[in-house]
Amino acid sequence: HRLTRRELQVMHLIADGCANKEIAVHLGIAVHTVKTHVHNLLLKLGLHSRLEVAIQVYAASRPTLAAERRQVA
Repeated sequence: HRLTRRELQVMHLIADGCANKEIAVHLGIAVHTVKTHVHNLLLKLGLHSRLEVAIQVYAASRPTLAAERRQVA
C-alpha cells in the first residue's frame, strides 16, 4: 500500500516526537484529520503504535551495513 504525501508528512512528524495537536498546527489541519492519517498509515504499514512508526522512519533513514562497510574500506 502506498502512503499519501500527507501520510508521509504525518509519519515523519510522529518520528520527530510530535503529538497530534502539534502535527495539526504544523500542517494547518484539524486534530481529527491527523488521527485519521495516523490510523490509515498504521493500517497500511501493518503497525500497531506510534513508536513502531518512529522506528520504521529511523530504520529507513539509516544507511545499510553494506554501505557503511564501503565507506570504511
